Amino acid sequence: MRASYENSLSKMDLFNNEIDSSKNLLPKDGIVNYYGKLFTHREATQYFDGLYKTIEWKNDEAIIYGKLIVTKRKVAWYGDQDFEYTYSNITKKALPWSKELLELKSIAEERTGEKFNSCLLNLYHNGGEGMAWHSDAEKDLQKNGAIGSMSFGAERKFVFKHKETKETASIILEHGSLLVMKGTTQSNWLHQLPPMKRITRPRINLTFRTIHL
Repeated sequence: MRASYENSLSKMDLFNNEIDSSKNLLPKDGIVNYYGKLFTHREATQYFDGLYKTIEWKNDEAIIYGKLIVTKRKVAWYGDQDFEYTYSNITKKALPWSKELLELKSIAEERTGEKFNSCLLNLYHNGGEGMAWHSDAEKDLQKNGAIGSMSFGAERKFVFKHKETKETASIILEHGSLLVMKGTTQSNWLHQLPPMKRITRPRINLTFRTIHL
């Protein structure tokens, strides 16, 4: 599949000629760049199918007000080494990269010029599953480090809200697309994946990150 990606680079550049990846989607206090679709529909669907079948998915867990909550949404955590990552008072230990994940990490790095050492994956079975307002600013992550968000499957709305002014910005994340959050985005903005109950198809999201060593 890697060769297929490289052979179609020029085709994808033409496909994305209306996407200005240097444009900041936020009005201030952070940087979010959208690269659009990186793959043909067939390639993106092949990646979706492969990830759906081979990733070691588990229902996500969180401890909220002392109570263990188990989500319908499933997650997986991979990395260069067995990094520990703690959020919602639950600690996860990274699994070793799969071949497909290494391919996708390399593609994200080539397109953005950033480097990543880990990836948190989310599987949303339908539009009824989402993610509440939060920022990815856990102490395990590199402060102001880039986070590359790659999406496969159902197109979903992704929303940002400024922590102080409450300004919002949103975008529809397409099948096979890449979005990058960097700079002070996590310090100043929250983001969410709101439920969209009319959507019946699943979505897989990969967020490439850098664990602070």
